[in-house]
Amino acid sequence: MELQDYLKIVRKRWITIVITTLVVVGLAAGWTALQTKQYTSSTQFFVSVSGSDDTSALQQGSTFTQQRVKSYAQLLTTPRALGPVLDELGEDTPTKDLAEQITVTTPPDTVLLEVSVTDSDPGHAQDIATAIGETFPTVISEVESPEGEKKGSQIKVTLVEPASTNSTPTSPVPARNLALGLVLGLLLGLGLAMLRHLLDTTVRTDDDVEEVTEQPIIGAVHFDPRAGKEPLIVQSDPSSPRSEAFRAVRTNLMFVDAANHPRTMLITSSIPGEGKSTTIANLALTLAQSGSRVCLVEADLRRPRLLEYLGLEGSAGLTDVLIERAEIDDVLQPYGADRLDVIGAGAIPPNPSELLASDPMSHVLAQLSVRYDYVLIDTPPVLPVTDAVVLSTKVDGVILLVGTTIVRKEQLESTLESLGAVDNTLLGLVLNRVGHASSGGYGSGYYGYYSPEHHPTSRSARKQSRPKRLTGAR
Repeated sequence: MELQDYLKIVRKRWITIVITTLVVVGLAAGWTALQTKQYTSSTQFFVSVSGSDDTSALQQGSTFTQQRVKSYAQLLTTPRALGPVLDELGEDTPTKDLAEQITVTTPPDTVLLEVSVTDSDPGHAQDIATAIGETFPTVISEVESPEGEKKGSQIKVTLVEPASTNSTPTSPVPARNLALGLVLGLLLGLGLAMLRHLLDTTVRTDDDVEEVTEQPIIGAVHFDPRAGKEPLIVQSDPSSPRSEAFRAVRTNLMFVDAANHPRTMLITSSIPGEGKSTTIANLALTLAQSGSRVCLVEADLRRPRLLEYLGLEGSAGLTDVLIERAEIDDVLQPYGADRLDVIGAGAIPPNPSELLASDPMSHVLAQLSVRYDYVLIDTPPVLPVTDAVVLSTKVDGVILLVGTTIVRKEQLESTLESLGAVDNTLLGLVLNRVGHASSGGYGSGYYGYYSPEHHPTSRSARKQSRPKRLTGAR
């Protein structure tokens, strides 16, 4: 992955990163607030050797003292050194517990002992440090002077810094904890974003499609929340970005395989819900508005929806023609003032796949391809049933609709494999729902610079601009 890929992931998953960071920072703040405040009191000792004025002896004594200091640092947290401290304080605390409150450090190349005492009570911390300052030199003197020896110890421990306490707690440190929480939250958020990206196989952008196939993308239709209530957006709002997207698909479709000029085209999808029927209806309208003679065929013989969108009669249709109960002219219905005719599905048959694969279906398509410039055929999705795959061998080309945020990469790949297993021509793919909030794709911002300055603002105005729907047979 390149840097741009990571930036895309951050841009697409920024909500995950922000929420994770806020949660971790909140946990850090809560943990900080629940912690008991600790105060530190410090004192310092100087260790020296006495009893010699010789330079060489002093040098040896200095080396000896530095080595001795390390032993004193360990001795200071033993019961031998802490017993007198407890006696001085008049407490019966176990020396082991007191030792956990004491930290001893020895700066390199020095003969200093730095002692820090931590306690929840700043006054008590200072009392302990003061008691150590008073008793520890005596303890060293006793340890360095074995019993029976009259000569005193040449090692001298001197208190050079009396105990002092800072009124500011040394633990917890809110600024440090929050900063660590922020860094940890960002790292965890980025990790979760990457994990979601790797586990999420939903098709969201054209880049996701290109990971699955090298087939061309001949158009992208913008997402519009009104699509469910206003499926024929080309009529209800011809100046919308979604309508303009359908016109762009129409233009690209006119130049697809220009040498052979496919007339009969099947439009399908991988799974239900990708917007196949609304897409083919709007595409048919835009082709008819451009002056082409268009026939829209509802070959979804399982869950037909086209006539419902168009508001046409559905008592007779394609199935009646296929079983030779009616002629094509008997079921053709003109729509609007443009050159668009529609053939509904008719009665739902028990054997849709067999009917679509029959010779009568081939004859119907042959007749329609002579009479119309474009014959658009709506079919069921590929993965649930085999109808679209069977019919794809009888048309000039197949257009696969890809519903972003709905279909997954593995589903799209399976659909392409199913279509590729038979003899057909895949003209390309059309992306639907582009610019959806969860797609991470591009939106329709540029279109606003070219959209008409005045738009119909009321539904009544839009209804008045719609062409009348004719239901008589031709």
